Amino acid sequence: MERPGWDEYFMEMAEVAEKRSTCMRRRVGAVIVKDKRIMATGYNGVPSGIEHCEIRGCLRDELNVPSGQRHELCRGLHAEQNAIIQAAHLGQSIAGGTIYCTNQPCVICAKMIINAGIKRIVVRSGYPDALAVEMLGEAGLEVELLEREKRGDE
Repeated sequence: MERPGWDEYFMEMAEVAEKRSTCMRRRVGAVIVKDKRIMATGYNGVPSGIEHCEIRGCLRDELNVPSGQRHELCRGLHAEQNAIIQAAHLGQSIAGGTIYCTNQPCVICAKMIINAGIKRIVVRSGYPDALAVEMLGEAGLEVELLEREKRGDE
């Protein structure tokens, strides 16, 4: 068995976090890493103690909100937001770190990533938010797409 590189290793951790998602539309996971150590993880879903959308229903579906638009019309938090909040809750400095996301961050998450001092973003797939890419670029951050490594069993 071949040992994965660091980026692949941490992206696989984000994919595990994604499995905890309670979002009915898009499952996303995130892992924040600093000095090759996991500082925080997150997945998209409602805040603690709030009824999950799979029970209550999806507000965005009810309102016919297209993907990539009107992020405020959602009861849930994004994976990146939850990871940043978890780091703050635990008193973990994430400035200078890397965030691994299973999807490209939206503009709201991009602004949080910039102000949190995260210096690198690695994603598995894109997301329809050109403003997020523009703002991240202006802040000196690039979204790096990590292609899935081929394994012998694939």
